[in-house]
Amino acid sequence: MPGFLLTTASSVACAHQGAATAVVPAARVRLGGTPAVLLSSPWTVAGCTFPPPSAGNGPCVTGTFTTGSVRVTSTGQPLALHHAPGQCVPTGTPLIVRQTQPRVRAT
Repeated sequence: MPGFLLTTASSVACAHQGAATAVVPAARVRLGGTPAVLLSSPWTVAGCTFPPPSAGNGPCVTGTFTTGSVRVTSTGQPLALHHAPGQCVPTGTPLIVRQTQPRVRAT
């Protein structure tokens, strides 16, 4: 299924509203001047409100997307898509894409 590509300027959050930031952007692909994000890139999560292990299993620390582009790649690696499922570690809750660039779609 096609979807918009994620960039380093995309707004991504954990299910508890913690802001997620891509660690490894695609060095060769830019969308509107902003680097695209590789599927293999981990996302760091800051500001997660889920309680620590004594009261829960949080907060969210990192996250990854599990499905990426098949036909569009950067240096042979797939890129992250906005509709693909993402998961936070250690909580297992989803990464949610709030906003991304609306011009480039990939499959």
